Amino acid sequence: MSGAGLRALMRVARPRRGERARLALAVALAGGAAAAAVALLATSGYLISRAAQRPEILTLMVTIVAVRAFGIVRAGLRYGERLATHDLALRRLAWLRLDFFRSLVPRVPGRVAGRGGEMLSRFVSDVDTLGDLHPRVMVPASLAVLVVLGAAVAAWTILPAAGVTVLVSLALSAVLLFALSARASARAARRQAPARARLTSELLEGIDGAVELSVAGRVEEHIDRVAASDARLARIARGDALAGALASVVGELLAGAGVIAILIVAVPAVHSGALAGVMVAAVVFLLLAAQESILPLAGAARTLNLCATAAGRLAEVGASAPTVLDPAVAVELPAGRELSMHGVVFGYGAEEPLVLDGIELRIGTGERVALTGPSGGGKSTLGELLVRFHDPLVGSVEIDGVDLRELAQEDVRSLVLVCSQDCHVFNTTLRENLLLARRDADEDAISRALGAVELDLWAAALPLGLDTLVGQDGELVSGGQRTRIALARALLRDARFLVLDEPTAHLDPDLAARVLHNVLEVCDDRGLLVITHELVALEGFDRILTLEHGAIETREPLGPVAVGA
Repeated sequence: MSGAGLRALMRVARPRRGERARLALAVALAGGAAAAAVALLATSGYLISRAAQRPEILTLMVTIVAVRAFGIVRAGLRYGERLATHDLALRRLAWLRLDFFRSLVPRVPGRVAGRGGEMLSRFVSDVDTLGDLHPRVMVPASLAVLVVLGAAVAAWTILPAAGVTVLVSLALSAVLLFALSARASARAARRQAPARARLTSELLEGIDGAVELSVAGRVEEHIDRVAASDARLARIARGDALAGALASVVGELLAGAGVIAILIVAVPAVHSGALAGVMVAAVVFLLLAAQESILPLAGAARTLNLCATAAGRLAEVGASAPTVLDPAVAVELPAGRELSMHGVVFGYGAEEPLVLDGIELRIGTGERVALTGPSGGGKSTLGELLVRFHDPLVGSVEIDGVDLRELAQEDVRSLVLVCSQDCHVFNTTLRENLLLARRDADEDAISRALGAVELDLWAAALPLGLDTLVGQDGELVSGGQRTRIALARALLRDARFLVLDEPTAHLDPDLAARVLHNVLEVCDDRGLLVITHELVALEGFDRILTLEHGAIETREPLGPVAVGA
């Protein structure tokens, strides 16, 4: 277990409001169930020994009732303990997922490192692993302490020497089981999470890119990679299983050694009259029952290693610095009359060439600006700067003269909205995809937005209307429809400035011209920047700018918009 992983795990394990009480309840119920189990087995041992002496049956009734009572109590407390630990674990999972998502969101504008499968593995597998921390590590460890002390005290009341023997035997078993299991599983735990993440990445790439792999004739090659990743994970899992098996063997050996030690001190006590013969079985069974509560420490050690690795992997995401940060004290949001760039210079790295060099740009509300230029020329980067996904190296981006770096990011994005060319369409209904922009939008507003992109008639003809599913990343609709759904969502948002990156991609020229004409009409009171690499359907813009070699040139507007038939 690495030091970084342990420190990350300690931060994750820090209890939240109400968790101490839930953890204490789970431990108390587990302790009660373990005590009932120990009492059940010890009483059963006494009952068997006493029954062998063939006493009057009435003399055994109290013991028989006690055995039944302990069995019922044990089952009830065990059920309650399961409810309590699972309630705690599920609440922890919810908090962990929220925490990871919150740490991920500020880093998304800078494009978090790692493939989609890697992030998915961290969000699902690693978080789920940390969900086992309380039920499989903290509760068993706390229970083991209680059982060792409680069993030792119970044995002491029967025979002081037996109490000492039980204490030493159980304590030694607990320490050895935990230490040996932790050492045996440490290497597997470090390797298991990255191997699982790699396999997840390979599977996701195969599913998402199945068509492309088939067309390129690389299906068999990808299957071989998946098989290799799966085999590697299986080897690691077998190593972890072997560690668990060895821990079970060691646990049984320690239990046997403990029984021998008990007999060594109990038999002379019986001969001396210090201990009744019928109590020997009770003490031995007491030790064996207590040993059952010690055995889960082997699994707890393995789970602790896995949790430390998972916590370290999640901490790596949080350790990366966000591309942009909110100011310590944010300036009040201005009215939003003008969005401007002044002397903006930007590049993605010290060793990379500059993408933008000395950009000057002004967009007022109600103004329509088109930005053209070759692919890869920095047009999308300029749009991301306007919404503060990045900060310029030199110069400033401002709203009404206020630098975006002085405003809260949430405030900036309430005034400026970017609709990128690869805008995501979620695997839900058409309605829910649109309501992401404005949750309180009514049917009329949704209809106007769909009408502007000429999807209103199509949506009305769907079997379930707006409640029709669009599929994963919009796979159940065409590319043009997916683009227009994202555009309608942007129009539905009441932002003062819209930055539309390739809003008519995948559309034929006539439909593109009509949609662009509609967008200009509905955005008459907003600042509009349309980014496109095609010099078509640009009539009606106030200014047409060309971005090339990091600099902007202004062209004359083309006149009234030409709408296709």
